[in-house]
Amino acid sequence: MQNRTTYPSLAGKRVFITGGATGIGAALVRRFTQQQAKVTFVDQNSERGTDLVRELDDIPDFIHLDITDTQALQSTIGDANKGAPLAVLINNAANDMRQSPADVDEASWRACMAVNLDASFFAAQAAAPIMAEHGGGSIINFSSINALLGPTNMPGYVSAKAGLIGMTKALARDYGTDFIRVNAILPGWVVTEKQLQTWLTPKEEANWMTQVALPGRLMPDDVANLALFLGASDSAMITGQSFTVDAGRT
Repeated sequence: MQNRTTYPSLAGKRVFITGGATGIGAALVRRFTQQQAKVTFVDQNSERGTDLVRELDDIPDFIHLDITDTQALQSTIGDANKGAPLAVLINNAANDMRQSPADVDEASWRACMAVNLDASFFAAQAAAPIMAEHGGGSIINFSSINALLGPTNMPGYVSAKAGLIGMTKALARDYGTDFIRVNAILPGWVVTEKQLQTWLTPKEEANWMTQVALPGRLMPDDVANLALFLGASDSAMITGQSFTVDAGRT
């Protein structure tokens, strides 16, 4: 078994994760729970969220939630602070929808922004005063290397993920005086169940392997490793940064 780093500063701290039922989000829930953090995660997938809680012996708290409902999202973040101080917010939830520019209408554009950009801001807005009251914390936004590469037929998603990089810079300045760190993670093509069922065909994966420096599958745990470090006090003086985890693709 691979040796894992232990971060004592995470033990007993409240960690709030959006989109935590599957994929990278589920890896984040597992790994922060293993650090003895008090994890609360939200997702629209009630069945998978409940299954994950059972897998982890009812240790994390799962709440079925549509993160585009801003009032519900912010209220849930406030409630999660009870019992343990909110120390880490991870804005992981996303929808990598595909649409040609010609097919984008106002409604679909707004829906894309609501999931992939807006919810991260309003989650941070709710979390920041709680963190400030308890001496600081860490906000981790999940962008994507697609913000750097600009693939075709993803104008909304790419724009939102690029916006998260800018938002990370802005909030790092705004919240820094309260010792709140704000950083972004830009994953490459992570092998998740969803990707294997939709876009990551054997042909596409073979093509991906010709573009990376490290010829191995990028797994959710590879991304979670960085999130743990950014959530822990070991990264106390790191803020406003965007970190790429893509096996050397970019």
